[in-house]
Amino acid sequence: MEAAKEIEVLIRAKYPILYVVSWEERRVELAISNVCKQLNRTLYTWSVTQGMRPSVPRTSGPAKPVVLPGELEALAQIHEAPEYTVFLLKDFHPYMRDNRVIRLLRDLSVRLRGKAQTIILLGPTLSLPTDLEKDVTVLDFPLPDVPEIEATLDKVIAAVKSNANVDSTLEPVKREALVKSAQGLTLDEIESVFARSLVEKKKFDLDIVLEEKKQIIRKSGLLEYYQADQSLKDVGGMGLLKEWLDKRTSSFTDKARDFGLPAPKGILLIGVQGCGKSLIAKSVSAHWNLPLLKLDVGRIFGSLVGQSEENIRRAISVAESVAPCILWADELEKGFAGVGGSGVSDGGTTARVFSTFLTWMQEKTSPVFLIATANQVNALPPEMLRKGRFDEIFFVDLPGDKEREQIFEIHLTKRKRPLGKFNTKALSKATDGFSGAEIEQIVVGALFVAFDAGRELAQKDLVAEAKAVVPLSVMMSEEIDELRTWAQLRTRPASEEAEQLVTRG
Repeated sequence: MEAAKEIEVLIRAKYPILYVVSWEERRVELAISNVCKQLNRTLYTWSVTQGMRPSVPRTSGPAKPVVLPGELEALAQIHEAPEYTVFLLKDFHPYMRDNRVIRLLRDLSVRLRGKAQTIILLGPTLSLPTDLEKDVTVLDFPLPDVPEIEATLDKVIAAVKSNANVDSTLEPVKREALVKSAQGLTLDEIESVFARSLVEKKKFDLDIVLEEKKQIIRKSGLLEYYQADQSLKDVGGMGLLKEWLDKRTSSFTDKARDFGLPAPKGILLIGVQGCGKSLIAKSVSAHWNLPLLKLDVGRIFGSLVGQSEENIRRAISVAESVAPCILWADELEKGFAGVGGSGVSDGGTTARVFSTFLTWMQEKTSPVFLIATANQVNALPPEMLRKGRFDEIFFVDLPGDKEREQIFEIHLTKRKRPLGKFNTKALSKATDGFSGAEIEQIVVGALFVAFDAGRELAQKDLVAEAKAVVPLSVMMSEEIDELRTWAQLRTRPASEEAEQLVTRG
């Protein structure tokens, strides 16, 4: 593990105080214990409940009996301890609000510098007083990587191999998918979820692992987990966009990496409201069999100073921890509206949050596929549209004739109506300029009429409902024409028919 090697290097280099950020106490302690054995150092661990284990021998004479709080007693013992020792202090960050603790740690930093003694603070979150920033070296202990997950999987398989009631066999493709789906979990969570899968399903099941990831997302409170209940077949039209997405179905596999392909970054969907941009995000999740997380930018902004910036970093961290996954940012232009003037309106908070998000989009290496949607392109900051932020920018226009036929067929089939009873071609002609969402509402409205009349749905109900609706393309024709003009030279069309629609004027 790279983190364990870095800890070893810092101990050998006689760094006085390290701060390891991790939820995995057991795994970190085991790694530090192995490092201490290699370096022939004695490891002492401290927690508020257990005290110092084992007892620390003193270099001077017997101490006078003084009653000190546990955290101060621990630092006092370190002050008197011999060299070639490492002290692991668990959950010590709450005590670093005390000025006495801060002062003692600063004194120890000076005392231990150049000596073969190291203090390692271990906690799940980084909480470091400004006074200690120059005295403490911070390390993030990453979650288990692929070799560690595979080793855990092999251990679980070996444990149940003799159980005839459990199917522990795994094909290479399914094994790779299972290991990748477990990325983002702690080692304890991985062991538990594999065991749960074998107990509940009598085999290894990807859905059980994804269920565990849902818990991580719920606990964060910043992202929403969406159940993948749609497929690309539920999306009418958008043939070019579907083809582009279909070609990247296997892009998160090791085979793709070995071929030299980078993980795809994401796409920006710009277009008319109600034409299926959000539906695409949900359907891609099911098609690629990846968890779908929704980023609500409104949840990011907090009332406290620095809270918004910390929230966006946490949201990104949660998304990366459950990767590979899809991060869906809906109506992005509304979330980052007023970036340019935020220095006056909110002290620059929006601009800083936006900058953090942009930097992550440009530099991210984790397999988080971003699907962003926007309706008003003129409200998007220009930096968002720069090359390198997204793999592609697609323009989603109003559906064409054949696409409207498909959408009618999809919604009638979904509501268990036989297609042979309806002339979808005629319905398509009657709904020229209608969006997919408007067509769905026509079907729903016609069903209400038929249900109220106590009869089955008929063609006339759909036609009558279509005549009663004024589509958005009529109410906002100028805005849509302006959007098409902008998209003509700057985006890729989502469908073949859209290429023709863009030229309408």
